[in-house]
Amino acid sequence: MLSQERLTSSHECERAWIEIDVAALAANTQQLRQWLDPNTGLLAVVKADAYGHGAVIVAQTVLANGATELGVATIPEGIALRQAGISAPILVLGSVNLPVQVQMMAQWQLQPTLSTPKQALIFSDYADHLQEPLDVQLMIDTGMGRLGCSWQDAVGFVQFVQRLPHLRIQGLYSHFASADDPDPTLMLQQQAAFEQVLRELKTLGLGNVRCHIANSAATLGNPASHYDLVRVGLSLYGVYPAAHLRQTVSLRPVMQVRARITLIKEIPAGAGISYGHQFIAPKPMKIAVVGIGYADGVPRLLSNRLEVLVQGRRVRQVGAITMDQLMIDVSDLEGLQEGDIVTLLGDDGNDCLTVDTWAQTLGTIPWEILCGFKNRLPRIPVD
Repeated sequence: MLSQERLTSSHECERAWIEIDVAALAANTQQLRQWLDPNTGLLAVVKADAYGHGAVIVAQTVLANGATELGVATIPEGIALRQAGISAPILVLGSVNLPVQVQMMAQWQLQPTLSTPKQALIFSDYADHLQEPLDVQLMIDTGMGRLGCSWQDAVGFVQFVQRLPHLRIQGLYSHFASADDPDPTLMLQQQAAFEQVLRELKTLGLGNVRCHIANSAATLGNPASHYDLVRVGLSLYGVYPAAHLRQTVSLRPVMQVRARITLIKEIPAGAGISYGHQFIAPKPMKIAVVGIGYADGVPRLLSNRLEVLVQGRRVRQVGAITMDQLMIDVSDLEGLQEGDIVTLLGDDGNDCLTVDTWAQTLGTIPWEILCGFKNRLPRIPVD
C-alpha cells in the first residue's frame, strides 16, 4: 500500500518523480542470469539513460547482480558511466565515423561497433599511436537493414579488419528484427545467416572473439541464439517484449511514476475542462489537478483515455493533458488533500498500472513509453 511514510526528503519538494525499484532490478538481473548457461555473458543495455530509469544506478545494480558488461548508443553515454566509476566493458552500439570520436572512445576505453571497411580504416589510422591495439566489435547485417556489413560480405570484412595492425576484434554480432514475433520465421532466417558466417569464419583463426545476436526477446524465447553473450534491455526493467514470453522468467516492473495533487476544485455540470474543452462535465464534479504533463513524458494522446491510482482506486483522467499538468475525476473519493500522491505507473494498494497498458492504448511499444520520461522528473531509488 502506497503511503506518505514511503516518502523521503528527496520526494517532499517534488511535484512529480520516478521511483526506481532497485530490488526489482536486482531480482530481474538474477533471474535472467539464471536463465542463461553459466558460460554465456549478460550485456545489460543501458542506452537512453537505461530506458529512462537512470543509467548509473541501473549499471551499478545490474553489474552487482550478474551482468558482465554494458551497452550504450552514444559516446557521451559511455563517458558518463566511466565518470561514475564504472570499469566494466562498454560497447557503443551506434555508428562512429569521425577521428575525434575515435579519440574519445580510445581515451575512455569504449568498444566501437564497426560496419564498414571505411570505418575500420579511420579507427586503425588513429590507433597507430596507441600502445595496445584498439578493441572493436564488428556488426553483421543479417536482415535488420540498419547498421552492419551485409552477411554475404562478412567474411571479407572480417579478413580486412584482421589485417589492420592496430585493431583487435573482440566481438562479432548481429541484431534480430522480429524476435518478439510469435512467428519465428524471420528470426530463424537471420539466425541461419549468422551461423553460416560463423561456420565460414572458423577457418580464419578468430581466437576468443565472442559472438552474439540475442536481444531480450531472443534471450527469453530462443535459447539456441544465446551463443557467447546476450544483449538484454527491456526485460531487465521488468517488461516482457511480447505476451507469449511471459511464461519464461519472473520479472518485476522497475519504474513507478508518481505525482502530487496540486489543487482540488468543484465544477458545475456543463463546464469544460482544459484546452479545447475535449471533456464537458455531465454533472457536478470534483476535479483534482495533478502536477505532471506531456513535458514530463505523459503522452498527450492519452487525454481522456488514461487511468491513474489514487488511494488504491482507479480514477479517470479528463480533458486534454497539458504541458505540466493533467486533471482527474475524484468525485467519488473522500478526504483528498492537496499534496496527496497519484500513481500513473506502478502499484498502489492491490492494483497496478503497467506501461503495457499505455503502449496498447497508444498503439506503440513499451520502449517508447519508458524512454519518453524527461529528465526533469528525478529518478529516486527505492527498495
